[in-house]
Amino acid sequence: MEQFPDGAHVRLRSRVHGGYLHADEDGMGVSLRRWRRRTMNAAWKVHRIMQDGSTSVLLHSAAYGRYLAASNDAAPPGHIGLRVDLGDYEQDVDPILWKVVGAGDAGYVLLRHVSNRLLRANGRYRLWLSGVSVDDVDNQSTMMHWKVETIPTSPNPPALARTPNNRRSFRGLFLLHEEPVQLQRTIRFVRADNYGNFPDNWGTFQFIGRSVFELRGEVARRVGNALFFFRVLMCVQGGRYGRLTPLLIDLPRNEETMDIIVLIIGTQVVQELRFPVVNPRGV
Repeated sequence: MEQFPDGAHVRLRSRVHGGYLHADEDGMGVSLRRWRRRTMNAAWKVHRIMQDGSTSVLLHSAAYGRYLAASNDAAPPGHIGLRVDLGDYEQDVDPILWKVVGAGDAGYVLLRHVSNRLLRANGRYRLWLSGVSVDDVDNQSTMMHWKVETIPTSPNPPALARTPNNRRSFRGLFLLHEEPVQLQRTIRFVRADNYGNFPDNWGTFQFIGRSVFELRGEVARRVGNALFFFRVLMCVQGGRYGRLTPLLIDLPRNEETMDIIVLIIGTQVVQELRFPVVNPRGV
């Protein structure tokens, strides 16, 4: 458990696959990515809680704020066990509840779900199977071993990438199609006080595209900080009991309603935050 101090940012690397646990850009899935180590999607923040008299670990994505969750649904074809995805911290905490168990050597750990299943990588022999799942503890193998890497943090938020909503990405050029900029979602927003408390009094508007930079400008305008938009810090929350997570990358590729809690840089709540230091280019 000492590898998972409360509030720390970590990466989890598969012992066999070599890939990193990655929150997918759809905002819902989890997979392994070999070449995506230095991205916000590969960063997870530790949230420790006491449950039934012992300490459990929750891991929420530094990209989208949602928590690593095990389901009761079968994993995709070719994968072993049950599906793992991103979930919210609601009244029922069981889907996102994990225990850390030593793997016995070389500093690797096992993550045991409350269902007594272990988090496992897939793709030992078929590398194109990049999904993550949970499997019975009796089927334990090195595919369930994870190396924990601590991510350095900074008290200062990183600059947001100026990605316009009409851009053509490198990936889009390679695939010969435009970035799906026509995604439209409802944004609910509320401004928090200096201590992070906020009323149940949400404003709403429609937002097209995924640009976090453009979203900040629109949110700043609506909370009366248009001239000082650079002082606005947008946060998301993975469920009613989830911790605030700064929104630092472009929005997920979906059209789900997104709740934005607005903080102002320089207030006490922001001064207490720590931001993972990752390479924005994702190399």
